[in-house]
Amino acid sequence: MFTAWTIGDIHGIGPEIILKSFREFGQGRSRPLVVGSAEALRFYTVKLGLGVNIAAFTSFDAIRNASLSPDTLPVLSVSEPSEPIVPGTISAYAGDTAMKALDTASRLCLEGKTRALVTAPIHKEALAKAGYTNTGHTDYLAERCGEADPIMLFHDPLSALTVALATIHVPLRRVPGLIESMDFERFFAKLFYALRTDFRIPAPRIAVLGLNPHASDGGVMGSEERSVLQPCIQKIAKKEHIDGPFPADGFFGARSYNNYDAVVAMYHDQGLLPFKVLAFESGINVTIGLPIVRTSPDHGTGFDIAGLGKASSKSFIQAALLAEQIADNRERKSKVKR
Repeated sequence: MFTAWTIGDIHGIGPEIILKSFREFGQGRSRPLVVGSAEALRFYTVKLGLGVNIAAFTSFDAIRNASLSPDTLPVLSVSEPSEPIVPGTISAYAGDTAMKALDTASRLCLEGKTRALVTAPIHKEALAKAGYTNTGHTDYLAERCGEADPIMLFHDPLSALTVALATIHVPLRRVPGLIESMDFERFFAKLFYALRTDFRIPAPRIAVLGLNPHASDGGVMGSEERSVLQPCIQKIAKKEHIDGPFPADGFFGARSYNNYDAVVAMYHDQGLLPFKVLAFESGINVTIGLPIVRTSPDHGTGFDIAGLGKASSKSFIQAALLAEQIADNRERKSKVKR
């Protein structure tokens, strides 16, 4: 069985961390299959002296029927360079290649041909130059899989810190309105289910951060805690272990997250700023609520170090390991249901 690794932006560090991950990670229960550009991988293999054997294919059936040595990385090429590869530059071609790879890899997962999806970083401006309107992997995969409200979750296997976001890539001015209109009961039900199924936590404990400073100090600095969050938390707490809303400013500094299996932040930077400080090199992005398993490293395209051989593969390796773990857990759950 294969796990699909998408190449990401070919002018970023995606190809480098994939090549390094293959050398260090090799194969778990499933074999890595890169979807993207074989020529781009060959470019970085030579440039960085990584010495990875690359086998290019144009169809999945050809890969499935091939006799591959353990030290050979199979690549399903969906696009080949029509212009020179220039690390660190924003290119419509690179954006188009990244999205073609994502489209193909997600289709393979939906068809059951690969058991999981690990995505290397893409660049939003490159996507826009290529004519794509999606703001990132999560939005695209939600549309591709027919899931209206996926959850963006970040997990660090080293510290066991897990942060889920109530809202994702939206302007800050829109956050209060989205919080007021959210179906939080459905959101938390989906999160509890994922913690039990994907992470095998029998009795998950969730902490919820407030939207406003000091969680509004009893309504002095906002009403969302009192009108939206508290009633929902109180209702769910009758069946599940859920606490909050907590003031966000002191929660991470006091390491209160050690008492919980997941922390829910109300908006992107509220959760991601402390997470990236605590787990930048080992953090993993997981998309919750999809019919397929999808993980990715918790960092961007790294244009400032692209092509220099400086990129760390730690986060990508952890993402690949977690993808296999979640796929195993879902298969185990499916067998129990039978």
